[in-house]
Amino acid sequence: MRNISLIFKQFSRSVLLIAGLVVCGLTAHAQTDAAKGEAIFKAKCTACHKIDTRMTGPALGPQLTSETDDAYLTKWIQNNQALIAAKNPKAVKIFNEYNQAGMTVFAELSDADVGNVITYIRADWKKIQDDKAKAPAGGAVAEDKGPSSLVIWGLLGVIVIAFIVILVLNKVIATLERLLLNRQGIVLEEDAEEEKVKADRTATFKKLLKNKKLVFFIVLCGTIAMGSFSWVTMWNTNVHQGYQPVQPIKYSHELHAGAMKIECQYCHTGAFKSKNASIPSLNVCMNCHKSVKTESPEIHKIYDALGYDPNTAKYDSTKAKPIQWVRIHNLPDLAYFNHSQHVKVGAIKCQTCHGPVETMKEVYQYSPLTMKWCIQCHKRTEVNGKGNAYYDSILAAHDKIKKGEKVTAAVLGGIECAKCHY
Repeated sequence: MRNISLIFKQFSRSVLLIAGLVVCGLTAHAQTDAAKGEAIFKAKCTACHKIDTRMTGPALGPQLTSETDDAYLTKWIQNNQALIAAKNPKAVKIFNEYNQAGMTVFAELSDADVGNVITYIRADWKKIQDDKAKAPAGGAVAEDKGPSSLVIWGLLGVIVIAFIVILVLNKVIATLERLLLNRQGIVLEEDAEEEKVKADRTATFKKLLKNKKLVFFIVLCGTIAMGSFSWVTMWNTNVHQGYQPVQPIKYSHELHAGAMKIECQYCHTGAFKSKNASIPSLNVCMNCHKSVKTESPEIHKIYDALGYDPNTAKYDSTKAKPIQWVRIHNLPDLAYFNHSQHVKVGAIKCQTCHGPVETMKEVYQYSPLTMKWCIQCHKRTEVNGKGNAYYDSILAAHDKIKKGEKVTAAVLGGIECAKCHY
């Protein structure tokens, strides 16, 4: 009996040891699966999906948490088109909900790969929910920064006002005392000295006025100063160099053109083909911001202007309204300027006129844009006609003139729209 008991104990220990090893192995396997799933998700899914936010496709966290049929999810991810073709109710429903936009087929993913992705999404979604649950109900606790600047400035203002009141009262008291003494016929020594000083100043001033050379010199200097001031004022009339208005949306050229190296003409598409550089359409912004930095308050101003709902990824034209951008660079109507002539034909860089926009958080008018400034640029800029079709056509016209051939206005660009239509 004792032997049987001993054998049973040894067997139980072996079973417990094996069970413990199995549990540890499963835990390590689950962690590995989540890590592999994260790598696959970032490589193949982030273009259309986020875990907690809807993009082109649904937010995957709540979607995969509510859907517990992993076999169906695996089939959907590997080949959703086959499920839709087979009229699977779940597949057809989500296909219609997202405007019948086709999802990429991932036939190359094995069942294990898909399981890893699902494990990662559910684990990350649970972590997001736990973080939200731990956050205070009323939001983040406000940081104690001490007394506000308004209180400090208010106290300083009270002190200054009190000091001024004290000075005024002292002055009033001193004046009343002098009046009482004057009525009694008593003249203070201080008052007598002040009267003498005033009399001396008046005499000195009258003496200076009799000096005609000095008076003429003062009048001449005043005339020159006023004339110079008037000339500078008139010369700079309607010159808005440094003008930097506040725009309805905070758009940073320093971030987009500087840090991200986005080409100017990606947004200002008219610069190389028309007179105007054109204000970028909001649809250009949406090329990126349908997916990138969707939670920003400034980006939501774009959504509101387009009537776009990021939760449903749909547009409502009845809610759309134009953004009232503030014009920065402005030329008088009498001046003709063509962007395409300078950007495409002249190969002038945008920074030549607009300054280092790639360093500007808010754009301002860098150049004066006066006629003198334009003429100076035209005098020092060398024309490079090599390989330039525009100058090739001009040279060809000159060769015809030399040969005595007929040259019409059309040959010299006389039928181009911009010649007549500004």
